[in-house]
Amino acid sequence: MRLIIDTSQVSFTVGREATPKTDQNGIQRTDRNTKEPLFAVQLVAVDDGGAEVINVTVAGANPPQVTKGQPVTPTELQAIPWAQNGRNGVAFRATAITPNAAAAGSAKSASSGQSS
Repeated sequence: MRLIIDTSQVSFTVGREATPKTDQNGIQRTDRNTKEPLFAVQLVAVDDGGAEVINVTVAGANPPQVTKGQPVTPTELQAIPWAQNGRNGVAFRATAITPNAAAAGSAKSASSGQSS
């Protein structure tokens, strides 16, 4: 069962850029179904109740092209409850993490204004 999170009332900012998700031997992990490499992106999720830092896993041939402090949107963000060896938690996964259109447009405007 997939538990997709409603993110319509949440804003996300990149806390740490994408890094390869590795196993205990330092080998990059891959998606079970697609065999694509896995990347982890740290996001700061802010809503009316406060903020929380979450690590979101994304599968893809290339890491998400996002930078620290950039507003982003995770696509199909899902919560995956887990329990192992007496420990438990929630893992987060998304099909993509993309820069927000308004932020990308502002960055382009700012850079084009500086180059003239």
